[in-house]
Amino acid sequence: MTDEEIRRRQRSRAIAMAVLLVLFVLLVYAITIAKMGLYSS
Repeated sequence: MTDEEIRRRQRSRAIAMAVLLVLFVLLVYAITIAKMGLYSS
């Protein structure tokens, strides 16, 4: 396993974690808005 392969694997894992983090933040944001009652006007 070369350095480039390790780096590529770490990069793909970092991207996956970033995507999951963004999805989690959006989920919390959507739940907060729903609880505030903006959707049920």
